[in-house]
Amino acid sequence: MEELSAGPLVPAVVKPEASKGAAVAADTSAAASGGTFPASTSEPDKDFLCPICMQIIKDAFLTACGHSFCYMCIITHLRNKSDCPCCGHYLTNTNLFPNFLLDKLLKKTSARQISKTASPVEHFRQALQKGCDVSIKELDTLLSLLAEKKRKMEQEEAERNMQILLDFLHCLRKQKVDELKEVQTDLQFIKEDINAVEKHRMDLYRARDRYSVKLRMLDDSGGRKSWHSSMDKNNSGLISSPLNLRGGLSSGSHTKKNDGKSQISSHGHGVQRRDAITGSDSQYINQSGLSLVRKKRVHTQFNDLQECYLQKRRHAADRPHSQQVRDINLISREGYTAGLEDFQSVLTTFTRYSRLRVIAELRHGDIFHSANIVSSIEFDCDDDLFATAGVSRRIKVFDFSAVVNEPTDAHCPVVEMSTRSKLSCLSWNKYAKNQIASSDYEGIVTVWDVTTRKSLMEYEEHEKRAWSVDFSRTDPSMLVSGSDDCKVKIWCTNQEASVLNIDMKANICCVKYNPGSGNYIAVSTFHSVKT
Repeated sequence: MEELSAGPLVPAVVKPEASKGAAVAADTSAAASGGTFPASTSEPDKDFLCPICMQIIKDAFLTACGHSFCYMCIITHLRNKSDCPCCGHYLTNTNLFPNFLLDKLLKKTSARQISKTASPVEHFRQALQKGCDVSIKELDTLLSLLAEKKRKMEQEEAERNMQILLDFLHCLRKQKVDELKEVQTDLQFIKEDINAVEKHRMDLYRARDRYSVKLRMLDDSGGRKSWHSSMDKNNSGLISSPLNLRGGLSSGSHTKKNDGKSQISSHGHGVQRRDAITGSDSQYINQSGLSLVRKKRVHTQFNDLQECYLQKRRHAADRPHSQQVRDINLISREGYTAGLEDFQSVLTTFTRYSRLRVIAELRHGDIFHSANIVSSIEFDCDDDLFATAGVSRRIKVFDFSAVVNEPTDAHCPVVEMSTRSKLSCLSWNKYAKNQIASSDYEGIVTVWDVTTRKSLMEYEEHEKRAWSVDFSRTDPSMLVSGSDDCKVKIWCTNQEASVLNIDMKANICCVKYNPGSGNYIAVSTFHSVKT
């Protein structure tokens, strides 16, 4: 008996220096002696956690040294080591004992936690399941309360659904009213433009008719003069001829001959007239066929042209008052609004040209070979020369007029410069005809002198491929570049380092200076376009 009482099977009291397992044992003994259990919180109590898996203990087992673990956790640990995970005391499977009291406390704590978070309905259901005594009168009262609650909830749900439907219909009506106002405004624009175009068309028809009448009058006056002169000559011949005075036979024969000549001349004139009419008819047929082709192109792209017209017309209507006053003056002079005039130029250009014609072709060897890929073409400031660059590591400058006007299969460049790396972009200086900038696959931005064929400046601050470079149109000494290193760099040809560095957080595809300002640049990345 003494040996059993002395064995440390389930220790009830431990020293304060003991670990978490000892604290659990102390709490258990306190609860067993009638003490209160700590109130549970939203997070599990650390004393209920297994020191190995750090989860709520399942199937609690107590060691000889006083620490509690999950059964599977401590068994798995003892397969590899023979010590306690908390204090390092020698431990084997024979020194493990089930902690029934801790298991019971854990179950009560879990039930208490569930009851705190459960709804009143869940509490009522649990009470009924446990056999709570309820009278019939109390059940009737509960059923009436539940029926009233159900009716109230259904009423609230129906009101909520009606409110949602009403809000949707109001929103839809507002949207359609806005669309109707926009359509009415567009119809007003179209009506005004139809009247202006019809008026202008009638003016053109009247001008054409006036021109035709003037030509007809000129033709008629010329015909009468020639007819009167011929009649005067005939009359003078008849009076002066003694034969005509003495006998009518010769006169009659002469008249017949003249009639025959007049018939012949009139017949010839009729043939010429018919030929002229035939020529005009064929010209009209050609014009009609061309008009049909142009109308067909308009109907093919009608939706896009419609959007273009409405956009330009609305933009013209939204201009400031001063600009509208100028537009009114323009309308009084020409009968056209600025938006209609702009759209007519677009429509005329669109219907006038139907295809592109190749006037010259510049070959760089085999087009299927990757070394002949041309990645950039750039014209100089006077549009006399253009340069090409790409994978071939060469900048070639050609004379534009020579390429266009000389029908040769192989055109030789007027200037050729070799580079160390493959080129991605070119930009010619907008003021200095001899300066051209390049960006390459190594991230180097170079400014070249086309005249001497040498580099003036080399900038090597980019860490990856530089995709784009561009000279400023307002300041010839400034240029910008963008690279795969997610940086935009501003350079000055008078300095050896960049003057400004912009981190875009994304790979740079293209950079461009604003044509009218040196303070704005547009940058396109793999995700967006920024200014």
